[in-house]
Amino acid sequence: MEVLPKKGLLLDIGCGTGLFVEKFGMDGGNAVGLDISRGMILQARRRCKEREFVVGTGETIPFCDGSFDAVASLLAFSYMKDPQAMLDEAFRVLKPNGILAVCTLGKNLLTRGIPAIYLIGETIRVNHVVMRDFGEHYYNEEEMAAMFTTAGFADVQAKWCSFAHIDLIDPLFHLARKVEPFVERRLPQLAYNICVNGTKPG
Repeated sequence: MEVLPKKGLLLDIGCGTGLFVEKFGMDGGNAVGLDISRGMILQARRRCKEREFVVGTGETIPFCDGSFDAVASLLAFSYMKDPQAMLDEAFRVLKPNGILAVCTLGKNLLTRGIPAIYLIGETIRVNHVVMRDFGEHYYNEEEMAAMFTTAGFADVQAKWCSFAHIDLIDPLFHLARKVEPFVERRLPQLAYNICVNGTKPG
């Protein structure tokens, strides 16, 4: 998410309880949160009373064309029923030269077996062997780059990242931040997310 501008107005798709909106604001930016869950939006409004949060979906973004300098989505993309529609909508609401950054579940050696492991656990009645099955989708770099390009984005870049979650408490967050660079540089096959960004041509 380093590619996101520090200033300007950002839309966070799948904002959850507003953690990233809060962090973006603390770093000097202004952000609006969008989430399909009314309960999440209520929690986000309590967390960041000075920010705007809206109930809605990434596939039909309830904002006008060219409203935002940047759009971000952290780990919500994998749960989109129509991911191409979300990218098309992000392109629409971005200003010219605006940036879209998406961090989503990646398809690699580590994650490829997760659905099968879950099904095995379900069959033998052992809950949460890996994670619950929420119908998530896993993507590789080529799939993500193709969807970004189809939506109209230029300068598309993708990289594997393990991504230390900002909701981890210390000292777990700082430990994760220290381990991440080693994993991403030396053991990319163990990184479980893909971070992809693209620019709307001016």
